[in-house]
Amino acid sequence: MPAIAVLGLGEAGGAIAADLVAAGAAVRGYDPAVPVPDGMTACASEADAVTGADLVLSVNSAHDAVAALEAGAEAVGDGVVWADLNTGSPGLKRELDAIARRSGVRFADVAIMAPVPGRGLRTPLLVSGDGARDVAAVLGPLGAGVQVMDGAAGLAAERKLLRSVFFKGLAGSVVEALEAARAAGCEDWLRANIVEELVAAGEHTVDRLVSGTYKHAVRRAAEMEAAATMLDELDVPPAMAAASRDLLRRLSG
Repeated sequence: MPAIAVLGLGEAGGAIAADLVAAGAAVRGYDPAVPVPDGMTACASEADAVTGADLVLSVNSAHDAVAALEAGAEAVGDGVVWADLNTGSPGLKRELDAIARRSGVRFADVAIMAPVPGRGLRTPLLVSGDGARDVAAVLGPLGAGVQVMDGAAGLAAERKLLRSVFFKGLAGSVVEALEAARAAGCEDWLRANIVEELVAAGEHTVDRLVSGTYKHAVRRAAEMEAAATMLDELDVPPAMAAASRDLLRRLSG
């Protein structure tokens, strides 16, 4: 069974590492802020953790990704892949790939495509970069769902974040709308309306939303201006409503 270094043992890294242990892998764990759980080899640094590992999983944060790679790269064995699972921009992934190349380390950009809690190692992973197929070869037999994407590091992150623009934007709009409806005393009515629209959604919905937005941008910008004003009157910060107004104004220009 492979030896796998897991750098970062927070919510995502801890769950993935625990499943790797359960699958029989030898996990070398390091996290300066989280105690290494039983069943894993506790390491004193990034360099210590990656020494002797067959694969490195960096599950820290985008803020710490570069520092972790720079701290551990020189100790990575020949041919071993440094897989970065942090949610960073495509530009950050390309920067990490360049740092890895200068150190003679193979790199893989791994995008976590669903929430990790409750899924752990079974969380869908989209991987690009030179080391993508090696990540699949090591993690696949252990139970991971890895989809390899042909192309350079940064492409997997790009796909994930493009989805995030939609999903997280939708979630933000729903939360803001329900908060305003609660203040107006009609939350149940609006919740039922949202559910009805989502249940009925299909490919035609996307076409209607896109074409309607461009066609009626001027009128809808005025409507969202009124909506933002209403939210202010309800003492609900109109972050999403104001952003929609501004987008519509740009499209109408």
